[in-house]
Amino acid sequence: MYELGQLLLLLIQLYSYCVIASVILSWLVAFNVVNTHNRVVSAIGEFLYRITEPALAPIRRYVPAFGGIDISPFILLLLLWFLSMIIARRWPW
Repeated sequence: MYELGQLLLLLIQLYSYCVIASVILSWLVAFNVVNTHNRVVSAIGEFLYRITEPALAPIRRYVPAFGGIDISPFILLLLLWFLSMIIARRWPW
């Protein structure tokens, strides 16, 4: 049981890193720091989009953008943090 709890916490942490990487990449694209015509950047962006969008889309339905700023990744990171705290406290270690 200990290993399963640790695996869940690791997966939540990796998913959080993917959400953060997606946000940073979107900022870099928005400020023209990276070019999306580059195949590597495009592949990374598509991968991050496909991983994070299923979790971000329901949040975006209920939370509006504030002045063009999308806070759905922040809300998702908070939810992931709460989930990891629940797993860490409730799991039988």
